[in-house]
Order: sequence, then structure tokens, then C-alpha cells
Amino acid sequence: MRNTIRFDWAIKRLLRNKANFGILEGFLSELLGEDIIIDGILESESNKQSIDNKMNRVDLLVRDSKGALIIIEVQSNYTHDYLARILFGVSKLMVDNMDKGMEYSRIKKVISVNIVYFDLGHGSDYIYHGTTNFVGIYKNDILSLSNHEQIVFQAEEIPQIYPEYYIIKVNKFDGVAKNTLDEWIDFLKNEEVKEGTKAKGLQEAKEKLDILKLSKAEMEEYESDLDAWRDYASSMSTSFLSGRLEGQKDEKTEIARNCLQNGMSIEMTAKITGLTQDTVKNIMP
Repeated sequence: MRNTIRFDWAIKRLLRNKANFGILEGFLSELLGEDIIIDGILESESNKQSIDNKMNRVDLLVRDSKGALIIIEVQSNYTHDYLARILFGVSKLMVDNMDKGMEYSRIKKVISVNIVYFDLGHGSDYIYHGTTNFVGIYKNDILSLSNHEQIVFQAEEIPQIYPEYYIIKVNKFDGVAKNTLDEWIDFLKNEEVKEGTKAKGLQEAKEKLDILKLSKAEMEEYESDLDAWRDYASSMSTSFLSGRLEGQKDEKTEIARNCLQNGMSIEMTAKITGLTQDTVKNIMP
């Protein structure tokens, strides 16, 4: 059985438009522990499209709904100065997003997410999180924000102002998913989505990637089947417009049921019938 295509290649292919943001939003939500909504992709690195290119590296820069800038990088090849490169990337991004005369309090929050397929540094864990804290040399207390500073920075703690770093050492994952974040790490390592996963965005990733991994002949067959379903849906829509508005919802439900019984995904069925994905889920056979 062929594995799901590489995540670094898939990110470039899948996340170029708003319709596919759910995958990346799901991954970031699981990693950061809060619901992340992506406003848009700001820039990305141009790379070769071949998934067999071992030198392939994907850089993705997005802005979330809170204005934070998030760098996502997937790196397959070891470089001895990678830790310094992470620092450079964050520093350059902060400088590039400063306007002349801008108050320092308006500097964008930056989160650097690094997915590496080599053993970076020395450590036994597979997910590392770095933040900035100021610790007293003599009293060992943690410096905190004053009430006024909390208002200025719109933050409660100093680490919320400074950049954050995540390093995911994929190859260190032991293969036992203890939570939904681990389900994502398992996917990144084994390039397949396990049955019964509950991680945000992962089922959507499976549906999208299953399509992308089809052979040319299978893709042509898929497109042909899709065209047939579109024609069927179109004919049904025409009959609705000719006066058969009564019972329209029931007919759409029947179309959706037929689509699902023939192996079509929930997302595609919803697009064809015009029903919501939640409605389609409730009528699954």
C-alpha cells in the first residue's frame, strides 16, 4: 500500500487557498493548545515540486486572526547551524514587519514551528517549546508585567510578547499516540492517518492527500466519476428549478446518501448537494 504523500510537499499543494486552511489550522490548534484561525498566507518559499527531492524544504508564513505571525518550516536534511537559522528567520521577520516610527509595543508576535526529520541537538523528547522569561539572579523570581504594561502590550505575561519556538523532532516519536497532538506527529512520521483519529484537521488532511496520491489513471477515473456526479447533481437542480421545490431537501438528502454509499467523501458530497458537512454526516449510511 502506498503511503500518504509527504507532508512538506502536501503543505505547498494544499494550503494555497482558504478552502484548505482547515488542515493547517487543525495542526496549529493541536500544537499551540488553542483554536487557531488563519487569515492568510503572507509568503512562502518556492521549491521543486518533486516529493522525492530529499533537499526539499517548505517555508510557510501565515497570519492568524489575532495578528500573530507563524512560520512553519519542514526540514529533511541536517544542517549544523539550523538552530541559528531559526533565530535568523524570526529576527528578520520581526524587522521586516516594523514600519518607520512604529511604536515597539506594536511589534508582531512571532511563533516559529520547525518540523525536522533529523536529530537536532541533544535531547530525548520529540517536541520542544522555547519561550522568553527573565529570572532574578539573586531572588530567583520571574519578572512580570505591570498593570500598565499589560494594557500596552495586550498581554498578561512577558512570554506572550516575545517570539516562541517549537521544534518537533519527528524521528524521535515512539509511535504511541497519547493525545491528539501525537496523532499529528504520528502522521508526520509515518505519512498515514490512522483510523479513529480525533485530531483537528487530520481527517480533512487524509481526504485531501488520498486524492493527491492517486496515480494518473486513478486521477482520471476520479475526475470522470466526479464529472458524472456533477452532471447528476445538475440535472437534479434543473428539476428543482422547474417547480419541484416541494421535497427539495429530501431529494438532496437522497443524492447525498447515494454519494456516500459510492465512497464519496463528506466534503465532496456537501459541495455537490449544497448541504452542510454536518448535515451530510448525520445522513451517513
